[in-house]
Amino acid sequence: MSTTTASAAQAKDGGQTSAAAAAKRAARRRVASVWAGRLGLAVFIIGGWQAFTTWGIVDPFFFGQPSGIWKRLIDLFQHGTEFGSFYSNIWTTIQEALIGFAAGSVAGVIFGVALGQSRFLSDVLGPYIKMVNAIPRIVLGSIFIVAFGVGVTPKILLAAVLVFFIVFFNAFQGVREVDRNVLANAKVLGASRLQITQHVIVPSALTWIIASLHSAFGFAIVGALVGEVLGAQSGLGLVIKTAQNQFDPNGVFATMLVISVIVLGAEWLIAKLEHRLLSWRPPAPSEANSL
Repeated sequence: MSTTTASAAQAKDGGQTSAAAAAKRAARRRVASVWAGRLGLAVFIIGGWQAFTTWGIVDPFFFGQPSGIWKRLIDLFQHGTEFGSFYSNIWTTIQEALIGFAAGSVAGVIFGVALGQSRFLSDVLGPYIKMVNAIPRIVLGSIFIVAFGVGVTPKILLAAVLVFFIVFFNAFQGVREVDRNVLANAKVLGASRLQITQHVIVPSALTWIIASLHSAFGFAIVGALVGEVLGAQSGLGLVIKTAQNQFDPNGVFATMLVISVIVLGAEWLIAKLEHRLLSWRPPAPSEANSL
């Protein structure tokens, strides 16, 4: 009897091991197919672009050319711009976007959590927040430049404003979606308002907040670039504006490529942060199916 039980246990363990190995192989195949699809799409787009401009179907004077963009990118890194080295312009934009992203995110979380818990504050401040959110961002950028000059301050403010509303509305809705039974149980157990906010409300709304950060950094870059286009002494937005004025599409696309790499890098870091902060959360059905 014991021999039969041991054999069954060994067979069960062997089946689980083979199933786990099959799942890992399937996951590796999926990752390989995804990267193959990504590379294939990039080759198709870039190759088609290069071919169309070479054959004269598309005018490279207006739309640039991948080979010309690559040469222009190398030239920018080697010889810089009339506003200084290309590295310093990249750092200026990154600095403005990072500070604006941090300030807008912190303010958005604070106001979102506060107004999400207080219906009175929400009713009082809600119309004003909607009014400010309705103002075109380019108008705000012009106001900031008039008030603070062409330094980094107006770009940081514009980036912070764009980030604030994205994070605020997500944090506000996340607080409103907290399970009321959990809140009631915490109150019954004697938790203070601060303890409830710290241990119940913020962790519950964290999924909403982190989700907003994925798009918020992109908007921080947009805010910094728009401010630089309106008026600046350095930055990638100024490089794009100058290339546009000089009818240099290769310079515009080369700078856009650098911006894309920056945003993808930030997205990767935010994904790592999300995985770390939300490691306690069970995977969603869509996430479980992708494993």
